[in-house]
Amino acid sequence: MQTAKYIFVTGGVISSLGKGVLVSSLAKLIQARGYAVTCIKCDMYVNIDAGTMRPTEHGEVFVGEDGIEADQDLGNYERFISQRSTAMHYITTGQIYREVIRRERNLEYNGEDVEVVPHVPEEIIRRITLAGSKSKAEVVLVEFGGTVGEYQTVLFLEADRMMKRSEPENVINIHISYLPIPQSVGEMKTKPVQYSVRTLNAAGIQPEFVVGRSEKPMDKKRKDKISDFCSVPVAHVISNPDVKSIYELPLVLDEQQFGENVLKALKLPLRTKNIAQWKALVAKIQTVKKTVAVGIVGKYYASGEFSLEDAYISVREAIKHAAWAVDRDPVIAWIDAEEFEKKKSSLEMRLKNLSAVIIPGGFGGRGVEGKIAAIQYAREHGIPFLGLCYGMQLAVIEFARNVLGIADAESEEFNAQTKNPVIHIMREQIQKLQKKKYGASMRLGAYPCVLKNNSLAQKAYGVKRISERHRHRYEFNNIYRERCENAGLIVVGVSPDNTLVEIVELKKHPFFVGVQFHPEFLSRPLQAHPLFVGLLQAAKVRSTT
Repeated sequence: MQTAKYIFVTGGVISSLGKGVLVSSLAKLIQARGYAVTCIKCDMYVNIDAGTMRPTEHGEVFVGEDGIEADQDLGNYERFISQRSTAMHYITTGQIYREVIRRERNLEYNGEDVEVVPHVPEEIIRRITLAGSKSKAEVVLVEFGGTVGEYQTVLFLEADRMMKRSEPENVINIHISYLPIPQSVGEMKTKPVQYSVRTLNAAGIQPEFVVGRSEKPMDKKRKDKISDFCSVPVAHVISNPDVKSIYELPLVLDEQQFGENVLKALKLPLRTKNIAQWKALVAKIQTVKKTVAVGIVGKYYASGEFSLEDAYISVREAIKHAAWAVDRDPVIAWIDAEEFEKKKSSLEMRLKNLSAVIIPGGFGGRGVEGKIAAIQYAREHGIPFLGLCYGMQLAVIEFARNVLGIADAESEEFNAQTKNPVIHIMREQIQKLQKKKYGASMRLGAYPCVLKNNSLAQKAYGVKRISERHRHRYEFNNIYRERCENAGLIVVGVSPDNTLVEIVELKKHPFFVGVQFHPEFLSRPLQAHPLFVGLLQAAKVRSTT
């Protein structure tokens, strides 16, 4: 197998420019040319993984197939190129330093003094090339988190520079930066782009491509200016404007021959392009007229005076995929669960006009009573409902309280002393928490589930056995299983040994499903997840009656 080609993508001026979406879109274009691609995210945090970060700090924690708790950009990669992410696709500063120190302690550096440079960049290079090799990729796209001007990025940039120096024919750099349009001026400004490229130059890296992120498309004058001051061909200055949907971006880039020019820069032949399915998807997104209203009742929204919808990015995207699959344009209502605790009168006003309600994953006791109130309203008023992980657990608590009459039904997660723990801690988790082993210690990654014949879930999936990704410490308490089923909350999905409850459904309801796993992680724009499609089909019926 020939040596893989590597594309390093850096950002400048500000974070949250959409590097992950750009990387995903470019990977899609290269994949559409018949090349095997893989994407890697490098985060500069000393954290070993993203599992211990607050969602409001860093957005959603995306769980890979093998249980890696990673940055949300791995979700973008999966959705665009259908890559199954694993630990090798996620690299952090913490992982790198841990490995360098392990090797030093084991005398693997043969007694030499171990230094930050070159040993840390060399370990970064080893991890990147190993991921490329294991993925059997022809083209490896490597995204660096943060911006080039940050101190913590220096060692990753050094790894980039060293790879470029040793394999100039196999490595290129793409830099994305911001083009503001000050309201008082009304003109697109290129100085931030020039400044961030110069900062990249100071690290010894000259990008082959410069991507301008902006509200509006970049004009020829701006492209010429960036070409002159950043030393790249005009054809390598790419406009990345705001779009209605992120799934439009591959086509916007394709119109500028971005994929073709990148392959030429890598000295790879231009194979036949096949992007017809993606074009059909975008055409549907742009033309679908009828809407469907879906409420996400969560609590990870607040970030100072601003809202952080990225805490539930995979749920949001899964709703979109399913809505488009049933020919609807989704209108998502972001509802803070604590709102219902502070002002219960707002419950009906916020929920009565929705066509579906989702309770996403979460942790802790904050906002619990608001979520339970929302679940009760959806159950009693026939609103299609989907509970994800924590959402399923709260649906069980709500049912136990208001149908079984167990007024003090709780989860041990937020009331360890409860007399009726309808949700309790998994046995293997007890010692882990006692020893304060929090990082990467939950039930993580893909696990099998057996479905009950003729259940809503089994009909949606169309198969008897499935595999879904998990991230939890607590589970349904089987002591209450028979009582729940006798009253109408049926267990329809279990672990192969029948010990863990994975899916519950409510009888005599248009669609009321709770799952212990996270189906949103497996939803794709070209293949919406079956459970979300089932929810949106029920929502579509409700919206037209």
